[in-house]
Amino acid sequence: MNPTHIDLFRAVIRHGGMTRAAAALGIGQPHVSRAIAQLEADLGFLLFVRGHGSALPTEEGEAFSREVERTYAGLDHLRQAACQIRELGIGPLRVACQPSLAARMVPRAIRRLSSACPGVRVSLHVPSPDTIWSWVSTGQCDIGLVRPRSGYAGVACEAFFTVDAVCALPRRHTLARKRTITVSDLAGSPLIAGAPGNFQQVIEETFARAGVEPRFALMAQYTAARCGLVAEGLGLAIVDPIPARELSGLPIVLRPFEPRLPIETMLIRPGGRPPSNLAARFISLLKAERDAIAQKS
Repeated sequence: MNPTHIDLFRAVIRHGGMTRAAAALGIGQPHVSRAIAQLEADLGFLLFVRGHGSALPTEEGEAFSREVERTYAGLDHLRQAACQIRELGIGPLRVACQPSLAARMVPRAIRRLSSACPGVRVSLHVPSPDTIWSWVSTGQCDIGLVRPRSGYAGVACEAFFTVDAVCALPRRHTLARKRTITVSDLAGSPLIAGAPGNFQQVIEETFARAGVEPRFALMAQYTAARCGLVAEGLGLAIVDPIPARELSGLPIVLRPFEPRLPIETMLIRPGGRPPSNLAARFISLLKAERDAIAQKS
């Protein structure tokens, strides 16, 4: 059976005649008549009783029409399922990011995705960098925003953005008058270290190259905690400017730090296959948020 003939048969049933069906579809009535005749020949029974410009379905035609409608109902279900997969994916979009992006950038992108795709489900996680890399490499996570790491296979990665570290100081600190803070400016000052890791190691190596012995009096894992300690006058800290700028209520100032200490963030996803439509859309929204932050900097 020709699927086009089935469509025309359904149109004739719905519109109550071949002439009306042809007019509704914008085609010639003879074309419809020939298609129905060919369908009847393929089926081996008459579908309509013809006469006086009408086409009444035979009993066989009515029975066949019911089966056609069941088939079309199934096709409509497939279309709806395809639409849902396209717009909402096959399950929650699993996103993992570092803490510095969990307060504003990623939630804003999720809000925009929810507005564009009502009903979409997203699960947001903020584990350690190594956990993010592990989850993405094993397919447990769709998108990761994370510090660079090596040694993980099966991951597609691209540079997402890079920012320069800044120095956080109490608003009334004597160094707050300076436009830029250098390593030598921090000699002898109590400092607040970050958690052991790549960034803290780079800071310590920078001090060592400058011949300055840092005084790390306290340690705090996250930027918000280090800035909170700075606000209490307990020391100075070299921090990621992205989360630090969100702490506008604290009595601290942020100053550029020299030498430049780049903080790089990678966008990673499982390798070996393209991202889903939903993941690709979310990645584009993340990049739009990134660009908006870059314009404000």
